[in-house]
Amino acid sequence: MDVCEGDVEISVPGARDGAAEGAGDDVFYNPTQELNRDVTVAALDAYAEREPRASTYLDAMAASGIRGVRAAAAGFDVTCADVDPEAVALARENLERNGLDGAAVERDANAFLHDSETVFDVVDLDPFGTPIPFADAAFANARSLVCVTATDTAPLCGAHQRSGIRTYTTLPQNTEYHPEMGLRVLLSALIRTAARYDTAAVPILSHVTRHYARTYLQLDARATSADDLLADLGYVHHCEDCLRRTHERDLIAHPPDACDACGGDRLLTAGPIYLGPIADPAFARSVREYVTDGMGEAARARRLLDTVAAELDTPTHYDQHRLCKQWSRPAVGMDEFVDSLRDAGFSATRAHYSGTAFKTDATVTEIRDATGE
Repeated sequence: MDVCEGDVEISVPGARDGAAEGAGDDVFYNPTQELNRDVTVAALDAYAEREPRASTYLDAMAASGIRGVRAAAAGFDVTCADVDPEAVALARENLERNGLDGAAVERDANAFLHDSETVFDVVDLDPFGTPIPFADAAFANARSLVCVTATDTAPLCGAHQRSGIRTYTTLPQNTEYHPEMGLRVLLSALIRTAARYDTAAVPILSHVTRHYARTYLQLDARATSADDLLADLGYVHHCEDCLRRTHERDLIAHPPDACDACGGDRLLTAGPIYLGPIADPAFARSVREYVTDGMGEAARARRLLDTVAAELDTPTHYDQHRLCKQWSRPAVGMDEFVDSLRDAGFSATRAHYSGTAFKTDATVTEIRDATGE
């Protein structure tokens, strides 16, 4: 079947809702990832403006080649790699079909990155599941930007905690802000991996959408920059009784014995996770400007990027419905709720993780008092 995305048209052998690219017996195109790919193309355009020398792009798990084909249409010198010979043939066919130059190679991503004579400006990891097995090769052999998707959200957010510990070498906790927990667990692991190569992997754009987390990491090949970024790792301490949370930047946890708000002892500690900014607001705004009307998910992409660009920089978000349930209080409209916090003198913004997510510098007690009737 033929599929159109953005400015390209590709051939795919089949399509399944919720199927991951490259998963199954055949090469499947995943329609639910179109938003991911639309944002990717806009991010590549914005990054080319920021770093004009960035020109080579590796789609390390190409599957149908849709991501690589769209990057080639955006002007990048693209290489599509995959271990599946049918995927490689399809990626090559789809490049040619759109009149685009580019290479398609049958190689394992790790082997290709370590063996290739080319150092790619941009390496894109979009595996089925966790990207961690490919992170070392990407950071050791990329020049400017590493783009990463993770679809193993249950281990990341702590729902499958033991798996999360094994994969990401950190302790995730399953809380009401689990999408952000997962993203910050992922960023912690990637930042620590890059630091082994004396490289800072700085998040310039990140988001969590449905069943995946996505981040764009700009590389800074200075050990001092890696040290500075590691200083943003630390721990979140979460009270299961009143939902208060605190955080500390340190590689050693110092969990409190009791909650300083309600005195409860049902405390969860997560970490080390990344506590710093998940995006550069200026870059997020620039990416938004490169979203075109021809993109199938243009409206959603613009809303997402607007929210990410404006999002308050705090290590966790709150869920309005969860708080209102805790307080046995009906929920009001989100804009009214956030405005109440601002009127009370606090910083507050909506957050992109869900329609009821928000960020603020107010404590749980202060949120309750500021938004009460």
